[in-house]
Amino acid sequence: MLMAIDHVRVYSGLPAGGPQPGIFLTRWVTHFCAPGFVFFAGTSAFLYGLKLNNVKALSGFLFSRGLLLVILELTLIRFFWTFNFDYASFTLAGVIWMLGWCMIIMATMVRMKAKTVGIVGLIIILFQQLFAHVPQIIPVSFRQQFGWFWEFIYSSGLEGPPGISILYVIVPWIGVMAAGYGFGLVLIKNERVRNKICWRIGLSAIALFIIIGSIVASRNNESPAPFWMRLLNQQKYPPSQLYLFMTIGPLIALIPFAENAKGWLANVLSVFGRVPMFYYLLHIPLIHLSALLVNTIRTGSPHQEFYHTSPYTQMPEGYRWNLGLLYLDFFIVVLILYFLCKAFGNYKAGHGNNKLLKYI
Repeated sequence: MLMAIDHVRVYSGLPAGGPQPGIFLTRWVTHFCAPGFVFFAGTSAFLYGLKLNNVKALSGFLFSRGLLLVILELTLIRFFWTFNFDYASFTLAGVIWMLGWCMIIMATMVRMKAKTVGIVGLIIILFQQLFAHVPQIIPVSFRQQFGWFWEFIYSSGLEGPPGISILYVIVPWIGVMAAGYGFGLVLIKNERVRNKICWRIGLSAIALFIIIGSIVASRNNESPAPFWMRLLNQQKYPPSQLYLFMTIGPLIALIPFAENAKGWLANVLSVFGRVPMFYYLLHIPLIHLSALLVNTIRTGSPHQEFYHTSPYTQMPEGYRWNLGLLYLDFFIVVLILYFLCKAFGNYKAGHGNNKLLKYI
């Protein structure tokens, strides 16, 4: 649901992160999405592996699902973002692309012990900046050609392949997924121990973020933004250590509470949680269509030309929506998605033997 807020913001034309506090926080609250997807995808892989009790089968599933995600990102999802077929001029290597490649890499890593995978993941996260220096060991005559490949791994200032916008690199996200896989060892402990460890990890990450982030933010005197904005405005592309502490820490700390959540909101969230891929595939074209409708009502034209390179919208300032309209559109979109996801979830539950449905 939080993810949909940011994607409605994309089609509203409002900038990512400010400068007004309302727009800044609208963007900031959605920062928890990608780290949560990647970290808990690793945890889910661990738990699914326990269920299968077959490393080869788990590896095969991760590889096939990851390959499917990569293909979907480059074909169907790219079309949903833009509603055009000019793939040569603009193709996005986005979050689904990154998740897919991380799963493909995890297909080999799961052959190691979960503890080892988790440690490797933490090392990648903490020392990710070393990957930026790898191109320096490549001969200058081949460095740019190498950059066409390496820019998918980690942003190093080289020129990527033409026509492809690399939004999500593989490092440190593969480290986040690997750390999540190792975190699965925590979730299989008894409830009292599990909760205690979750609180320790989560609160420690939050404390590190506040302490280190405050020092960095206080030294950044070049930005006119207030201190709290500088503190919360951490680097997402690629995600810095502070960004990951800020987002994954609270998610881990909330696990003991989320696990026992009850009530109407928990029931609504569980509807989406049972069919996450179905939700993702539907929400982008639905938001895109809603934006065309809103533009038509407001200006008399759908202005599809604004979205030829979405999620990088080219909307003149006078056509941008206000926050109230953004959240109204978000509410309507999520309401429609709720009924669609509920219907599909019931269908999926009644057809448990359909192997294709487990990928959706």
